[in-house]
Amino acid sequence: MTFVLFLLYIAIGSGVGYGVNTYAGLSLPLSLASGAIVSVILAQIHVLSASSRSRQQLDERMDQVERRNRDTAERVDVIDARTEAVEATVKHELTERRDALVSEMKQLEGLIDRLSRSFESKLSEPSIVSAVAPQEDSVLRDVKDALKDGRVDLHLQPIVSLPQRRVSFYEGFTRLRRPDGSLILPAEFLDAGRRANLMGIIDNFTLFRCVQIVRRLAERDRRVGVFCNIAASSLEDTAFFPMFLQFMTENRDLSGAVIFEIRADQFETRSRTMRDNMDRLTALGFRFSIDHASDLSLDLPRLQAAGVRFVKMNGTTLIDQLRDPHGARPVSSINRRVGGEEVSAVFSRYGVTMIAEKIEDEASVVEILEYDIPYGQGHIFGAPRPIKASLMEETAPPQALVERLSSFG
Repeated sequence: MTFVLFLLYIAIGSGVGYGVNTYAGLSLPLSLASGAIVSVILAQIHVLSASSRSRQQLDERMDQVERRNRDTAERVDVIDARTEAVEATVKHELTERRDALVSEMKQLEGLIDRLSRSFESKLSEPSIVSAVAPQEDSVLRDVKDALKDGRVDLHLQPIVSLPQRRVSFYEGFTRLRRPDGSLILPAEFLDAGRRANLMGIIDNFTLFRCVQIVRRLAERDRRVGVFCNIAASSLEDTAFFPMFLQFMTENRDLSGAVIFEIRADQFETRSRTMRDNMDRLTALGFRFSIDHASDLSLDLPRLQAAGVRFVKMNGTTLIDQLRDPHGARPVSSINRRVGGEEVSAVFSRYGVTMIAEKIEDEASVVEILEYDIPYGQGHIFGAPRPIKASLMEETAPPQALVERLSSFG
């Protein structure tokens, strides 16, 4: 292209020289000189113009390189910060898991010892004529004894706001102790409690402790709520719910800090009695949470009307459904399919807050943040831990309540 332009400039110069010679009457040498001067001037203008464009392009490329360097530096800083956070989290998690493993090993040793003694005693018996398995009888006796003696403890696991990771709530987990201090495994006492219709007693013990913990936190000016698990059978129990409702009426000033949590499948299949009793608690100002939600296809207007203000879902399952463009979506008044990044906002529109539970690693935290899930729960943020011994004594149920509850067993 440049070669063609230079030929054009020479042709223009030749034309100028010819015109000067023909029409101005100048001599041939002067005509040639004038034509050459015109060609040189045009070529110089072209060279200057091309040089200016090249300099401008070079400046633009330099600016791009500088911007890329700045972006790279910022990314390196972010990676360094995340690396430090991951390192600190891993160290903290390893320490917690080591402590939990030691505690579980001690419980396992106690269980093995009891099983050995039970097995030896069975070997010495001439015959076994029991309608119920001996181990089940033993667990049930341990559960009843723990309830009668008030050996019902509360372990708390933090629920944090994201991305700040500031503790906003705790979830309370019931733990029963044997006289020697060893814990009865939750799977054991929950099964025994259901078989013997003791869940109402267990829930009332847990509720009392939760309320006392919330009062202690309020005294320290800590606006932290506690999720208190409650079985559907307790909300349908005609013997225990009146006592339950009376206690919550006396403590209705804590309605903003005590959240009752029930399983999603129990909420979906709730009876008329359970619905009415939930309405009574909602009328006092208390809120509900549902956990173990299997998918996002929840009826949000129905949850809102029932006083459900929180929904918990396994973090891995939640991310899989949000990421899938054809995944489950909540039922709402929106007449179009919402994207995964909009789901949390749709829940909020109905006053329902999403909590991703069972978060175990930093990679899951990063994925949760991409979809603006406001709260997280899991071992990455803290494992369930028993409350302090001093606080355990301060929040222990009075003997009159223990006797009143135990009389039903």
